[in-house]
Amino acid sequence: MGEPIIFHVDVNSAFLSWEACYRKEILGEEIDLREIPSAVGGDMEKRKGVILAKSTPAKPYNIQTGEPIVAALKKCPELMIVKPNFEHYVRCSRAFMEILREYTPKVEQYSIDEAFMDMTGTRGLYGDPVGIAHIIKDRIYSELGFTVNIGIAHNKLLAKMAGDLKKPNLVHTLFPHEIATKMWPLPVGELFFVGKSSEKTLRLLGIKTIGDLANADLKLIKSHLKKHGETIYQYANGIDRSAVEEVSAPNKGYGNSMTIPYDVSSVEGAHLVLLSLCETVGARLRADHMEASCISVSLVDCDFIHSSKQMTLRRNTCYTAELYEYACELFQKLWDHHTPIRQLGVHTTKLSDAHIHQMSLFETTSLPHEKSKSQKSSMFHKNEMKQRKLEKLDAAIDAIRNKYGDDAIKRAAFLEGKLDHMAGGISKEKKNGITKEV
Repeated sequence: MGEPIIFHVDVNSAFLSWEACYRKEILGEEIDLREIPSAVGGDMEKRKGVILAKSTPAKPYNIQTGEPIVAALKKCPELMIVKPNFEHYVRCSRAFMEILREYTPKVEQYSIDEAFMDMTGTRGLYGDPVGIAHIIKDRIYSELGFTVNIGIAHNKLLAKMAGDLKKPNLVHTLFPHEIATKMWPLPVGELFFVGKSSEKTLRLLGIKTIGDLANADLKLIKSHLKKHGETIYQYANGIDRSAVEEVSAPNKGYGNSMTIPYDVSSVEGAHLVLLSLCETVGARLRADHMEASCISVSLVDCDFIHSSKQMTLRRNTCYTAELYEYACELFQKLWDHHTPIRQLGVHTTKLSDAHIHQMSLFETTSLPHEKSKSQKSSMFHKNEMKQRKLEKLDAAIDAIRNKYGDDAIKRAAFLEGKLDHMAGGISKEKKNGITKEV
């Protein structure tokens, strides 16, 4: 079969490209967003005003994905901002993936706008990998109207790095003999998995390029960056043994967070947000027949200070009421009770199959030793009854929402408020199963 051949296919400025195609082809607009300084941005009125995607003409103004729209407009006052249309982006993503799967069954959707293709052994069908990559790239443009970059290599890491070498609408290779000339001269911050914090640490060690990292002393790197240091050292040397996965890997955790449309300054207001988040987290756990034994709450205040706390649960759970109880307990320890809150999150980890329930020792020994056996038995019985009630309640709610929609039933606390009763910052493309949680 020979060496593996992996493609990484990435849509160029996906949301911006998809929006531009929609406005030109469907709405008949004359202006092409891709040809002017423009960006797709969130809803400023809902405090989600950040840049989601930018056009190529916007790059000279140093417009950055993820920065506030207000900051972007200061750099480029004529920047044209359009709101996202997630339903259309989902349709584009599905059409994009369908084309890729015509060439190989081994396609791993990495996000809404990028995928890995295992093309190993297809040379007999398609010939030279570079040639078929150009055919795929050109077909996507002719049929769907947007451009992609394709990186070709022997593993996923190098394929992804290859695709990012120069954009847009190009095919690049990055095979082992090309690493020293194509990848090593790049700034170390451009290596996959090297974030700003790691980049700062590496630069303090005198490591400025990917090549510097590849040729550095591994013991030195690990002493400063631990296990993460070993990973990025291997990446710098082009080492990656991960396979293209046709089926998404199981979730390692379930979590939601939301930027609140208004500053929260009271315990009651924060609890309502936490309840809304626990509604979605609990529903997702139950839908996958999973329970969690660890929960964390994250908080961002109005000064953009991030903090979080986590705890191991007394028993595994997937019930909304119990998740909410634990979340409120953590929040009480986390918040200073005076700084307004901008964002809250609830995340669960350490998962287990809900069909295999682990009983907690504390469910039968929580009474003092002087209590009688009958009292302990009574407490155990009450715990069991409580679990059955929670299970029946959540099962009934889930059934109604699955049949009639999420808004078919909601808690009374949300009837008059501005807050969504099942909030969580899940973009619509994720709700439609386009991306997996990492």
